[in-house]
Parts: sequence; structure tokens; C-alpha cells
Amino acid sequence: MPEQDPLRARFAAYRGDLTERIDGPGPDAARRTLRRRRRATVATGALAVALVVAPIAAVAAMRDAAPPGPPASTPTAGPTWSPSPEPSPDESRSPSSPSAPTAPDGRITGRQLRAFALDLPAWAGRSCADTTRVTLLPAATTEMDRPYLISVTHGDVDADGATETLALLGCRIGEASAKQVVAFDRDAAGRIVTLGRVARTHEKGDGGFEDVRAVAVAGGKVRVQVADIQPCCSIPAYWARQQWRTYGWDGERFPQTAGPTTWGRDSRLTDLAISAGPLVLEPADQLGRRGTVTVTVTNRGSVDADRVAFHELERVGTPDGGDWDRCEPARGRSDWPPCLTDGVPAGERRSWTFRFRVGPEGPGADVSARVVHHSADHRFWPDLAPGDNQIDLRVDG
Repeated sequence: MPEQDPLRARFAAYRGDLTERIDGPGPDAARRTLRRRRRATVATGALAVALVVAPIAAVAAMRDAAPPGPPASTPTAGPTWSPSPEPSPDESRSPSSPSAPTAPDGRITGRQLRAFALDLPAWAGRSCADTTRVTLLPAATTEMDRPYLISVTHGDVDADGATETLALLGCRIGEASAKQVVAFDRDAAGRIVTLGRVARTHEKGDGGFEDVRAVAVAGGKVRVQVADIQPCCSIPAYWARQQWRTYGWDGERFPQTAGPTTWGRDSRLTDLAISAGPLVLEPADQLGRRGTVTVTVTNRGSVDADRVAFHELERVGTPDGGDWDRCEPARGRSDWPPCLTDGVPAGERRSWTFRFRVGPEGPGADVSARVVHHSADHRFWPDLAPGDNQIDLRVDG
């Protein structure tokens, strides 16, 4: 078939031209591949002519273009390549600019966080020393010194256009818990990585806080609701003051960017001071001895004390008249103070005289009186200067 001679010549030239350019598995495999292609394609004269024209254009184009990459391989043969008129351009060299890489999706569920060993930032002065390869416990745990997961929140906190995960973590230290807010993300391989700590409980200075109540994301910033006191033990929840503080990612950490930084004096509290005269004991009779003491409360603060309560006086003896009648009844509450009575306005003082029945030997060696500020709704409050809220009673007689 005369058409095959020029075809063979062209293929020979084509093959020789590419020998130095293509690093294939060997010339024998290439020749076998070409023979299979010739037998499959040279079926008619018209098709042979088309195949003659195509390699010419391919050779001309490839002589002017950069060397192509190595040919794709198949499981059963050597290199396979197509004598197409023009190779497909490399997408990385396309004149049109490719879009920027998409940031990994950092939305992580609580279950996923608890399933992986995580690296955590250090806790502030707490016993939770382990921070490397930590597996979080559920919030219901009662284990001490073991970090646990309280809640997760999601939002874009580093301005990369993707979502990150904010986890509120706790670590039990007795009846209370140290807490911190930590940001997590995913790397390009999908692994969970620690972005950084946003905030943690600490007691340093007037800006310190002992509790974290809530976490939110707004406008690319992290908003954290903190409280100056963490209710536990005998501390009621209403003592705590709350603030929203805002933190922002600066490329390395989360400094505070907005919101209050200190607490200042608690405007609900006042400064009470107690003083007392001697506990005077009368001579004994068939029922024992009577005792009388007068106590005075001065309000040195700027807030009215709606009520005051006296503690420890019940240890002197059995109430037996005097201003015990001014004490409000207990109303069936087990936590009611021994005597809850009238308050003391700011800058003023009030006095009460209490009478007791004691045994022939008198009261015990250690008797005292302590005053506590109560509000009109029967809540009790700490004092701004608690050092003068209690006094030892001197026994006379």
C-alpha cells in the first residue's frame, strides 16, 4: 500500500525527534505501541492521509513548545501517547490567574473534638497540668484535674473566609472549675489543630475573672461573657457580676479588643462594722443566770443595708427577751439566720440589746457576735471590709 511509506517515514522522523525529549521505559515498548496504533488506524487511504497530516503538525508544534511531561503509563504496556495536533496546556501555566486556595472548613462538632487527642493551652495556676495529647471528657464528668468539654460555638474568627470552632473547656478543681475558651481549626489535610486560647479564668488583678458563662462570634470577633465569681460551695449565684469582653485574632493570638477590662467596686455592697459592750451576767437563781449584751452596727459604706442579720449570738445562751422580739420569724427556711432584723442606712448606726438565759457556770469561753448585710429580698451579701464584721464578747460577772 503506497500510502504506508510516507506514513512510516513520518512516524520514524517523529519518533526520532522525541527520543531525546521523552524519558520512557524503552524504545522496544514504544515501537510495539506504534505498530499497534498503525494496524488499528491505517484501515483506509483517507484515514492514512489524515494521520500523515496530524503528526506533521504535532512535530512542528512540539519543536517550538517546551518539552512535554512524561507520557502516561498503562498497567499492561509502555508509554502511551497521542499524536494530537497540539498538547493540552498545563493548567498551572494558564494565562488566566487561578483563584486563591480555599481555607479548610474548621467546623468541628463536640463529638469530633472528644474523639481526638488535642494539644491545649496551659491553665492559669491550676492543677490541670496535662496539656499535650489530651482527650476531653464529657461535661458531666466528676473527675478532678481532667479537662472536659462544656460547649462548642462556630464562626470565622481569623478572617480566612472559613468557619472555625470555639470550645469552652473546664477542669474541675474541687467544687469549682477552671475554664478557658480555645479556638480550633483544620489543616489542609483535615487534621484538627489548636489555633490558640481566647480567654481563661484567672484571679490576677481587678480584671481577673473566675467564671466563663457564654461564648459567641460576631463580626469576626469572639465575645466572651465572664463573671468575677464562680458560684460554688456556699457562694450564691447572685453574687457574681457579669461582663461581655471581646477578643480578636491578630495572626498569633487573641488579645482583648473591646469591652471592660476591670470590675471596680461592687455597687451592691456596703461596709458594716460591729461593736459590743460586755456580756453582763446576773447572779444565779434556780433557772441559771441571766445575761445581757448590747451590740452596735455602723454602716460606713455608701449603700443602705436594708436588713442586718446577727450570727453567733445563739451560742451565748437561750434568747430571753430584749431585742430578740425585733427579729423576723424564720418562715420555715432552714438557712434563716438566728436574728434577721432592721437595717442600717448608709452613714448611720443602730444598737440592739439582747438578753439570754445561761447555765450556772455562764456561757462558754468563746462567745462572739457577727453581722451580715441582707437586702430587702432576703439575700445576703459580702462586705467590702469583712475584717470588722465580727467581735468577741467579753464576759462580765
